[in-house]
Amino acid sequence: MQKKDLGEISVRKSKAPLYSSITLITVLVICYFAIPQVNQFLNEAWDVLTSNDEARIKNWVSDFGWMGPVVIVLAMIVQMFLLVIPSVLLMIVAILAYGPIWGSVIILIAIFCASSIGYFIGKYLSIELTARLLGKKTTQKMTDFLNDYGFWAVMITRINPFLSNDAISFVAGLLRMNYFKFITATLIGITPLILLIAWTGRDIDSLKTSLLWGSLVSLALFGLYIWWDKKRKHKK
Repeated sequence: MQKKDLGEISVRKSKAPLYSSITLITVLVICYFAIPQVNQFLNEAWDVLTSNDEARIKNWVSDFGWMGPVVIVLAMIVQMFLLVIPSVLLMIVAILAYGPIWGSVIILIAIFCASSIGYFIGKYLSIELTARLLGKKTTQKMTDFLNDYGFWAVMITRINPFLSNDAISFVAGLLRMNYFKFITATLIGITPLILLIAWTGRDIDSLKTSLLWGSLVSLALFGLYIWWDKKRKHKK
């Protein structure tokens, strides 16, 4: 991977994700109150997806036909540039809508597409534009993290739902990390998280607890790896 140093670059983080999120929320609120069909659809969607009735959810989603999975994949890509759509939420929706097996397959495809697009955007953007998109501090931290741990850095950010999944994709492209190495680490890392959500996704309370413990355990294990790695390098 190429070494990048942002020390001499003076940039302000772009407000585009914030403005896009505010615009999206504003448009949805206006449409909710001004357009009866939108009001009815959003109320129905909320009622169905929070019902914990698997048969009802599947029947509702089946009305979308082949567009349902496509919408989830597109939403996973779009959420990279927004602040209001957590990727974990889209994973839960996919599991609730399509069940543990097909929901997991759809999530894996969505993550693959979003991560690949983020990687190639980072690869062909200048370091200044990437820093504007993510923020200078985030870009520098991710750059140092990837330079130090490469494959494992990508894996740990995928396993842990509370780390910056999207930033790691942009920065991996920026650093010209080998694409196949990057996407392999992404798919290996995201799989345990997908399985966890597939297993507990129908029970929101269990899901919250599982995500919290999964996050803590993955951070603890990676912390031990960093400690061991630094100790090993110090001996050399």
